[in-house]
Amino acid sequence: MSVGVLLLSHPGVGTAVLAAARGLLGSLPLATEAFEVPWQAEPVELLAAASSAMRKVDAGDGVLLLTDLYGASPARLAERLVHLGTPARRVSGLGLPMLLRVQNYPEQDLEELTRTAAAGARNGVVVDDA
Repeated sequence: MSVGVLLLSHPGVGTAVLAAARGLLGSLPLATEAFEVPWQAEPVELLAAASSAMRKVDAGDGVLLLTDLYGASPARLAERLVHLGTPARRVSGLGLPMLLRVQNYPEQDLEELTRTAAAGARNGVVVDDA
């Protein structure tokens, strides 16, 4: 078994990051889906659909919820999802470096993969003075 990954984002963000990861890696080692929150949507209205998306990627070892912007609607929806019973952890700051790092460590458990996601985001920011 392995951890599932659900990208929760504003429109266009999650699907683009997921498409880029698939383009670079081919098949992804971890079950990964994107769930995009419409601009004017209330998180509570999307809870059932987001829960269904979370169950789709859950293979029994929990789900890593990656959101694009802390405090925004996708992150608030992720906050509701972690209380539904499926083991889940949230990390904000979704970007391609974060998702690629996560996909490179499919053997990690949920807690370890959460730290890996955060490190992938931090290490993906480089100031190039050249």
